[in-house]
Order: sequence, then C-alpha cells, then structure tokens
Amino acid sequence: MIKSKSFLFKITGIAVLAMAFTSCSSDDDDDDLGNWIDKSVFDGSARSSVSGFTIDNIGYMGVGYDGDDYLASFWAYDMEGDYWSQKADFPGVARNAAVGFELDGKGYIGTGYDGVDELSDFYTYSTATNTWTEIASFPTTRRNAVAFGVNGSGYVGTGYDGENDRKDFWKYNPATDTWTELVGFGGNKRRAATSFTINGLVYLGTGVSNGVYLDDFWVFDPSTETWTKKLDLDEEDEYAITRSNAVGFTLNGYGYIACGELGGATNTVWEYDPATDEWEQKTSFEGATRQDAIAFSNGVRAFIGMGRTGSLYLDNLDEFFPLDEYDDED
Repeated sequence: MIKSKSFLFKITGIAVLAMAFTSCSSDDDDDDLGNWIDKSVFDGSARSSVSGFTIDNIGYMGVGYDGDDYLASFWAYDMEGDYWSQKADFPGVARNAAVGFELDGKGYIGTGYDGVDELSDFYTYSTATNTWTEIASFPTTRRNAVAFGVNGSGYVGTGYDGENDRKDFWKYNPATDTWTELVGFGGNKRRAATSFTINGLVYLGTGVSNGVYLDDFWVFDPSTETWTKKLDLDEEDEYAITRSNAVGFTLNGYGYIACGELGGATNTVWEYDPATDEWEQKTSFEGATRQDAIAFSNGVRAFIGMGRTGSLYLDNLDEFFPLDEYDDED
C-alpha cells in the first residue's frame, strides 16, 4: 500500500524568471512533512551526471558534464562546516554518467561516458593522501549503471554498454583487485536506476529501458547474494514513483527516491519504510526540478544538489529534514 498526502505547487519569483525554479508549498500544504534548507552553493561550475560517495561527514563529488565539456575536477563538501574544497582531479579521461561508492573508508569511481565511448576504467580515492590509484577495470564498458559498497565488497550493475541495456551485476573484491559476476537478479534490463542501503540490505528500482519507465522494486542481501522482489512502484497507479535519473539515499532508517526524469525533470520525493514495504510522499525538493543530481547522506543527514533541468545546469545544494513541516520562509 502506498500512502500520500496531496499538495499543490506554486511558482516563486525566481521561477518566473528562469522557468525552472519551483516551490512545493501552498497555503494548503502546511501539514506536509519534509523541509528543505539552502546550503552553500557549489564553488565549481554547474554540472549534471556527477558521481560521488560519502565518507563520515564529507560528501565527495566529481566528473560530470556542464553543457559544453566533460569534466574531471573533484570536490568535497563538509556537512558540518557547510563549505566546499577542491581535491585532486579524477585521473581518468573526463566523463559523466559514471558510478561511485564507498568501501572501508575509501572512495571508488569508474565507468561512464566521455562523449564518444562508454568506459570501463576504475579508480580508488584516498581521503588521507588526496590521491587516486587505478584498480582493475570493470569487465565491460558501462554508463548510467548503479553501484554500492556493502559488507566489504563493491557492486556494480545494470546500465548501458554502448549497444544494449544491461541487468548483470558484478562484485569487486578490494583484497584481490578482481571482479566476479553474480547471478540471480530477476529484474528487467535498465539504465539510470536508483539504489539505497538500509541496515545492510540494498534496495534497487526505477530506471528506463526501451523508452519505458520501469516499476519493479528489489532488495539485495549481500550475505546470501540473493535478490527478492518487493511491491511494484506503481502498486497504486495514481502515485508516480517510477522515473529515471533520480537520486536514492538513506536517512534515519528510511530510504528515499527524489527528483529525476519522468517525461521531463521532476522534484517529487518518496520515502520508503522497509518494515512495511510502503511508500509515503514527502514535501518535494524545494529547488529547481532536476534530473542527474547528486545525493550525499551519512545516515543522519542528507543533501541533494547539482543536476540539470532541460539545458539549465545547476550548482545549488539543499539539506533535507523529513520530519519537519515545510517552511517556505527559511
């Protein structure tokens, strides 16, 4: 069962000028839960399709596309200090649509698209030394895949290989620097899907294949390396959780899917309760509707930023407070 609260949208003064910035509040939605607070605007150039990971209270983000160029710059956002600092550039060819994940205090970024080819090279980042090290390449070329680090291993799967959408998953062992293909994912082929991790279990859904938005939703148990199907995302047709190019994150034991593309950029936000396998709509993202954004979460704080709406590339960042009532004055 999916629960939702109805709400309306109003266009702010900025939206009238840019035709992109929208607010999710109205006089009728004072009881909607979920508030957004503006944080420090990104110091670098506005961009979308970036890749990153979170380590402790720092969100790391790099590569991407700014509308003209593929990028290799790499940055860190300090959640406590609310500031950005530039780090060592990503050493591979500039790209977007790569994957990133954290594993045992190190960051990993690889695959992607350089404007001509899908890529397979992979690198690990040390926060202690601000240096990158190349590791074993992903076994096939890939862009718009999903990735996550859990139980001491990295996982990469789905995406587009340059010819076909994929549904395969591969496991990375950092001790041996090797990739091993897994079996058992029963979902559809897809690109631009979304995942989040709750209590060691990884939830995966959304994405698109052959022009169709996918509604199947799955949970992965890394201890058994098995996938289990959950309720479809369109269990009740009037609620649009299905989308592509969204962000997924975990906050206080709940999973979230936000923003993305659904016949155009969207800003809706949905909360998943793993105990009941139910979804509830939260206050929409307060900034511009966007797809190809980035989300940082350390489990108790969550942020969404960057991305694009149409040809407008974005550089703002907002923090999400899911239990607070929406306040359009903060």
